[in-house]
Amino acid sequence: MPNDLLSSMHISASGMSAQRTRMDIVAENIANAESTRTDSGGPYRRRQVIFQTISPQQSFSQVFNSSFQNNGQKSVKAAYIAEDKKPFREIFDPSHPDANAKGIVLKPNVNPIEEMVDMNEAARSFEANVTTMEASKRMFLKSLELLR
Repeated sequence: MPNDLLSSMHISASGMSAQRTRMDIVAENIANAESTRTDSGGPYRRRQVIFQTISPQQSFSQVFNSSFQNNGQKSVKAAYIAEDKKPFREIFDPSHPDANAKGIVLKPNVNPIEEMVDMNEAARSFEANVTTMEASKRMFLKSLELLR
C-alpha cells in the first residue's frame, strides 16, 4: 500500500513537471508573437511540447497484461519540443525593416488566443496534479495513523 501511495505521488510530480515545461514554452510563444527576426534568420516559429508516457522496464506481456488490469505504474515527461510547421502570417507593410521586395513581412505563426487557451489548459492540468498529490499525502498520513 505505501508503495502505491508513493507511486501516485511520483506520477503527479512527473505530470506537474511536464505541465511546467508546457507553460514555459507557451510563455515563450506569447513573448515572441511579433518577432520577425530570430538568430536562425526568419520569423519566430511556434513551439509545442510533445509528451511521452514513461513505463517501468517491463516485457511486452507484462505491459499487455497491466493495461487490462490497470496496475502498471506510468508517468509522463516532456519528451521534446517540436516546431509548428504552419505557414507564417503574411502582412503587407513596406516600411517594416524585414519586408521583402513586395512589401510583405512574414510574422510568426503564433496565435495569442490559442496560446492563452493552451496556457489555461496546462495550468488546470498542473492544479489537478497538485490536488492528486495532496490527496495521496492525506491518504499516506491516514495510513500511518492507523498503524499507531
